[in-house]
Amino acid sequence: MGGGTSFTRTPATLILRDVPVPSDESLETLTPFVPTSIPDPDAILLEVKVSSPEIPNAHLLLHADCNEQEAMCEMSRYAPHGSQESPGSAYFMVSLEVDGVEFGTSLILQTLVVEKDQSTLIQSKLGLPLSRSGTLLSEVIFLVYSHIKSVNAPLRGDVILNCGFKQQEMPLAQEVAVEWRLQHGGKGWKVLEIKTRLDEAAGSAVVHAERIGSSVDASQIVGEGNVSVILTKLKVLDEGNYICTVSIGLFHAQQVIQLQVIQPPHVSLSEEKLVLNTKSSQMLSCYCANYYPLDAQMEWLSRSPADEEPTLLPDQGSLSSHRQHGDGTYSLSSHLSVASDVSPGTVITCRVSHPALQAPLSVSLVVESPEPGSYWWVLGFLVVTLLFIYQVMS
Repeated sequence: MGGGTSFTRTPATLILRDVPVPSDESLETLTPFVPTSIPDPDAILLEVKVSSPEIPNAHLLLHADCNEQEAMCEMSRYAPHGSQESPGSAYFMVSLEVDGVEFGTSLILQTLVVEKDQSTLIQSKLGLPLSRSGTLLSEVIFLVYSHIKSVNAPLRGDVILNCGFKQQEMPLAQEVAVEWRLQHGGKGWKVLEIKTRLDEAAGSAVVHAERIGSSVDASQIVGEGNVSVILTKLKVLDEGNYICTVSIGLFHAQQVIQLQVIQPPHVSLSEEKLVLNTKSSQMLSCYCANYYPLDAQMEWLSRSPADEEPTLLPDQGSLSSHRQHGDGTYSLSSHLSVASDVSPGTVITCRVSHPALQAPLSVSLVVESPEPGSYWWVLGFLVVTLLFIYQVMS
C-alpha cells in the first residue's frame, strides 16, 4: 500500500465479501477468510462487499492461486479532487489484475463510519477505526474495468478496445467524462474525449476525436456504462498501450489495454520450377513480404525421394536485411544455392514463422531432371531431314 507525498510500500490485505460463486461449484472447495481471534491494530485489512456495485468477473479471483495465476493487488490512499475527508472516513484506490486471464479493475473504496466506544481499536498507520474483527469496513463507490486487457488486430482492420464503469445506485454525479489516450515509444497523445450526461439522451454528448476513425457510442455510456472505443482502418502507428480514464464528479479511475497490430507475411519463391543444372549450382530465393511485427524466421528444408520427412538444410543460405515499407510493414528475403548434385525429385521448402501466423507458412518446389540439350536435338533433326532429302533426290 502506498500513499502520501513519500511513496512507501506496506503489506496489506484486501478482503472481498459476497463474491459470486458459479452454480456448479461447491462452497466446500473454497477457503473463506477467518479473522484472528485478537484483532491487530498494526495490520491493514481492507474489507469490502463486491455486490453493490458488482465487480465484473470477480469469481476469477477464487481459484487464482490454485491455478498458479498471480493475483496482483495494489492499494493506496485516494484524495478526490477538491474534497476533504471527513473524520473517521477515507478513500482508497485498489487495482486488481490476474495474470493469465482477462481480468482487470480499478476500485475506489470509501470506508464506512464505525461507531466508536472505549473498546474500538484504531489502525496504527492510517488512524482509522477498526471493526470488531479488526478490519477497515468499506464500500465500492466507483470502478472502471476491462474484460480484455490485450488485443491483437490486423493491419487496416477494425478493433474494439473494451472498457466500462460502474457506480453506486445513488449516482456520484450526472456528468461523465471519458478520455482515451495512446502511449507508445515513450510518447503519448489523446485519441478521443467524450462528455455526456447520464440523465439525458445521447444527443447531449460532446465528442472530440483526434484520431480519425475513432468513436465511442454515447448511448452505451448512458445505458450500460460501456465506454469501449472503436478504431477503424488500423495502422502500425496505432499500436501501443491505450489508457481508458473515466471521471464522474470528484472521482476518476482508469484501465490500460494493450493493442498489438499484426500482419501475416506473403511468402513466395523466385522460381515456379527448378530444372537441375548438373554443371553449376543455381540460386533460389524466398521472399517474405509485408509482415508486422518485425519478428520473422525463415528456414530452408529439403526432402529427397528416399526420405519420408523433410530435414533442415545444413546451409541455410544468406539473409537480406529487413526492409521497411511506407505502411510500416517489413520484408525479408533468403537466398539458397542449390547444388548441382542434388537428386532430381528433391522437394525444397522455404518455411516462415511469424507471430501473426497460427502455424508456419511453407512454399515448395520439386527439382526436375535436366532436359536433353536443345542444340543436339536441333542438330539431329537437321541430319535426319538431309538424309530424307538425299534419298528423295536419288
